[in-house]
This record gives sequence, C-alpha cells and structure tokens, in this order.
Amino acid sequence: MQDDIKPKKKLLLATIENIDQEGRGVTHIDGKAIFVEGALQGEIVECESYVKKPSYEIAFTERVIRQSNLRVKPKCDHFNRCGGCSMQHFEFQAQIAAKQRVFENTLSRIGKVKTETILTPLAGPSWHYRYKGRLRVKFVVKKNKALVGFNEKRTHFIADISSCEVLPQTLSDILPQLQDLITQLSIKDQIPQIEFAADQKHLVLVLRILDALNTNDELLLNTFSSQHPVQFWTQSKGPDTIKPLSKKDDVKLSYALKEFGLQFSFMPYDFTQINPFINQVLVRRAMSLLKPSKDDRIFDFFCGLGNFTLPIATSGAKVRGIEGSASLIERAKQCRDENHLNDFVEYQCMNLFDITKESLLKLGHANKWLIDPPRDGAFQLVQLIDDDIHPSIIVYVSCNPATLARDAQILVHEKGYKFDKAGIVNMFPHTSHVESIALFVKTES
Repeated sequence: MQDDIKPKKKLLLATIENIDQEGRGVTHIDGKAIFVEGALQGEIVECESYVKKPSYEIAFTERVIRQSNLRVKPKCDHFNRCGGCSMQHFEFQAQIAAKQRVFENTLSRIGKVKTETILTPLAGPSWHYRYKGRLRVKFVVKKNKALVGFNEKRTHFIADISSCEVLPQTLSDILPQLQDLITQLSIKDQIPQIEFAADQKHLVLVLRILDALNTNDELLLNTFSSQHPVQFWTQSKGPDTIKPLSKKDDVKLSYALKEFGLQFSFMPYDFTQINPFINQVLVRRAMSLLKPSKDDRIFDFFCGLGNFTLPIATSGAKVRGIEGSASLIERAKQCRDENHLNDFVEYQCMNLFDITKESLLKLGHANKWLIDPPRDGAFQLVQLIDDDIHPSIIVYVSCNPATLARDAQILVHEKGYKFDKAGIVNMFPHTSHVESIALFVKTES
C-alpha cells in the first residue's frame, strides 16, 4: 500500500513501526530513524521533517493515510498547535500501555535490569489534573493582546489558547479574561510568566513582574480577584520577593491524604505534587511496598514537604526526612507539627547530590529507605551503599526512567539488591512523561 501512494512534494511517506519515549511515532527510511510527532504505531502518514541530523530526523504528521484504531479525536481544540500535551490523539488506556513499554524498555536498555514483578499501572483523572505549574506570558503588539499559555508545538511562540483541558477547571475557565486583564495593565510587556498553584478551594496566580505595578494596575487586579475565584501574588526578583498582592489574597493552600488522616499546608511557591489525585494512590502504593511498622527506622530522602514522611510516621515507625531545600524543611516541620507527629519525625537539611559516607553514617542506621529524587536521580546516594550502609528495603519513586534504570543497575549488579517490583504512575496524562515506583530488596550475602 505504501508504494501505491504518492506523497506530496517535500513530504515523507512513513509507515510507523513503534512509539518512542517522547510519544512520537518511529519509522526508518533508507536506514535513517525518523521520529514523527502525532503518529501512532501501525499508521501510514505523510510527514515533514523540521530537524535533520546525520543519524536521525524529527518530523510532524501532515496527513494520516491509514489510521490506527487507537487514534481518537483530541478533547482540546488547541491540541494541534499548543505544546502543552503531546498524546491527546492517543486513546487513554493505550497511552498508559505505551508508557509501560517505554518504562520496561528503558530499564532493559540502560540499566540491563528486569523487575521480577510488573505492578499494575496507577492512573487517575485524565483531565484538569495539573494543580501546579507555570504559564508563559507575552504581550503581542500586532494583536494588541497578552497571550497566556504554553509554547506552540515546534516554536518558541506562545500558543493563542482560550481554554486548557489539563489545567484546573477554574483556571481554564478564566483564561480569556486573564489575557484581557494582562493587556490592560501598564506593565503588560513586563510580565514574562505566571506560576499557578491550586487546591480544592483556592487558585493562586503568582505574577512575575519586571517593573512595579501602579495604583491602577493594583485596582484592576483586585477587581478581577473579587469577580473570579483567584488570588494574585507577585514576584519582583528572587523567591524571597513572592508575596500576596493584598491581605485578602493571603490564602492558605493545603492538600489532604485522607487515608492517613493527614493535612499538608504549603505556599504557592513550594514544591508539591502536581497531580493531587494520583498522589493519593501513589502514597498508598509506596506504603504497601515499604510496609512501615513501629519496629522500623526509616530514611525518606528528598522528602520535600513530607509527602511520604508523614504517612510513614502514622505507622509508628521512626522516620527522618532529608531534603536539600532549607525552606521546604521548615514547611515540612510545620506540617509535622500540625499533624502532631513530633514524636516520630525528624527532619534534616542536606545536599543529597554531594552526600558523603561520613555524613550519611552520622544520620544513624535505617533499615528501610524511601527515595523520591528529582530527574537527576539518586546516583551519589546509592553509590554509598556498602557493608556499613545497607537498608533491607529501598522504595524508589522516580520521575525519570533513565536515571532510575541507571541507579537500578548499581543496586542490582553492584550492591546486591533484588529488583523485586516496579510499575508506572500516570502522573501526567496526555504527555509523554513517565513517573514510576520500584521496590529493591537486599539479598542474603
């Protein structure tokens, strides 16, 4: 069939063989790998390359000739131009299956490891799940309009959108009005981004301002927040300049882990789980793998606000949370105190990317570890495991399959751990991002 169809000029005719880790279709033409955005496995498409390298090209789908039965109509009207999502054209359960394959392939290819048990993928609501993030802002003179949103696909321009299916519903609903508001401000060309943070009751927008607001600007913002469910904060320089616009905007944000009877208060600029719905089941799974009890002493590395630390403590285990951010440690202590877990939880500020054996030994002994690092992983930490430092169980929560695979290789092939269980967590539906959780068990020496 492919030979019978003549592509348009400058277009490539491609039969899609697979899906890669970025959610793109993969094909080969004359032995060269072509990664095709917007194409699904088994499809025949016409595509146009926009990145050309000696060993590969990146293209976008111009026309689908033979369509996969897993292709669906994107829910968002802006999907084809907005770069915020990459997989809305892919049936939801098939997205999860594709991420599972990417996860397993990454473990095998990079780490040369294979888990003994694949856990059932964790999934939650697929729309309006993103409760924290950053939007770009740009005043476009030719349009006399401030754009607020994500980059367009394949460009550095901001997509002109009027709604978003992954942002909180309250924020999606007011995007057009928010754009109009920014357009009216005297510093409309001095606001490069807006950070947003939400909970079940509040939506806080932190305006990054490169010049001072005048009196009329403040009036416009205050009027807007009185008419819409939003509070404004501003940031003029570093994080220490973030503050509410007025007293009425100084709201308390929080999220609950109801299963454990816990409440976490946080500031709009604190690092928190972006998807509060899937976080509930992620914590439940982490606890089922860790199996904390009153006889355990547990370290929670990269603990943040204590998202895992406090649930561990409800079991009666003694737990120490370790985190590199001093401000997050202070917030974690506040959450600990508010949940009356002082007798079970200690916190310590420490740079875990430069940790030494001496500093790790000073923490004392822990028979179990929970590790939840950023994308760079926990290379330095797992390298330190030896005859003196060898927890019996390690639960590893990862936001990057590549660094988990690298660290798993060390744990399995060098440190004597069995790669017992692992599975993906669909924290970011309709994107190619893969979150995962893994269990490593120390083998008998």
